[in-house]
This record gives sequence, structure tokens and C-alpha cells, in this order.
Amino acid sequence: MKNRIVNIIIVVALGFAGLSFTTKDGAKKEAKIEKSKIVWKAYKVTGAHVGTIDLKEGILIFEKGKLIGGKFTIDMTTIANTDQKGEYKQKLEKHLKSDDFFGVKTYPASTLIFEKVKAIGKNSYRVTGDLTIKGITNAIDFEISVYGRKATATLKIDRAKYNVKFGSTSFFDNLKDKAIYDEFDLVVDLEF
Repeated sequence: MKNRIVNIIIVVALGFAGLSFTTKDGAKKEAKIEKSKIVWKAYKVTGAHVGTIDLKEGILIFEKGKLIGGKFTIDMTTIANTDQKGEYKQKLEKHLKSDDFFGVKTYPASTLIFEKVKAIGKNSYRVTGDLTIKGITNAIDFEISVYGRKATATLKIDRAKYNVKFGSTSFFDNLKDKAIYDEFDLVVDLEF
């Protein structure tokens, strides 16, 4: 009888322990901000620029070990350039933060919310999400791979859809070699 009571207590304790890590929507895994990295790559007729931007917060949601959702906030005030130094680096960062590009004083954060997740392989998923930049939301499709406590994804973003006009041939004619391509990449490495 005593062993049976101990077994019941163990089963109940394990049940509560399992519930403490699971929500109605599934298991939420918070991104480790200090170990996660986002690299941006922007392209122009005469070359490219590369930099980083910080994740403010983020979660991936799993159900039975499969990715089913996610939500992320990017701190737009942290846009940094890594391919230049000194005065040129500072000028580019200031310009990217200005209203010509991302207007970070008015729009200090961007968000990505997963709306649909479909498994396309053992550790790979196709995601359709809502990306909000400068207060404008558009659907975006991308693939994400999850291995253990890490996830990686590359998002191709069309800045013209978010009213980021500077140097864009979508808004201005005759830019010639001053044109900056509308699409830029975000390469995301998450730890959770």
C-alpha cells in the first residue's frame, strides 16, 4: 500500500512537472538573446553592406517535439554596420536609423509572428508569418531548420513593401549606380 501511494505521488508530480513546461499552445522555448545572432545583408549596384541587429525577445513554440509557432521582436535601434569602420560606419548606421530607412525613433521595434508552420523534413519547416516593419505588416515565407536547442533561418525581405524608399528603383527613376536593391537578407541563428 505504501509503495502504491508513493507511485501515485510520483506520477502526479511528473504530471505537474510536465504541465509547467507546456502551455495550451504547446511548449514555449525562449530565445537566449545573448547567444542569438541576426546578420543583415543589403545589396546595391556598386556592392553590398553587412551588419548586425539585436533580437529583443523571441519564442519558438513546439508541440510533441515539432515546431508549430513563434514570435519575435527585433530592436531596430541596434542596427550596426560591420563591413566599415570609423566615420563611414557611423554615417551608414545613422542613415539606416533615420526616416530615409527604418525611422527607429518612431518605430523602435519590428516583429515577426509565425502564422502557419509546415514540416518539410525531419528538422526543417516552411513558415508563413506576419512581418511588421515601420508599422506596416506583410506576409513573408521562409524556411527554418531546428537542431537541438538551435534554429537557423534566412529571410529575404522586400523593403519597398515597408515604405523604405531611399535609393529604391521602386520609388525613384534614373538612380543608375546609386540604386540600392529592394531585397535584403536577414540571416538568423537562434539559441533557445
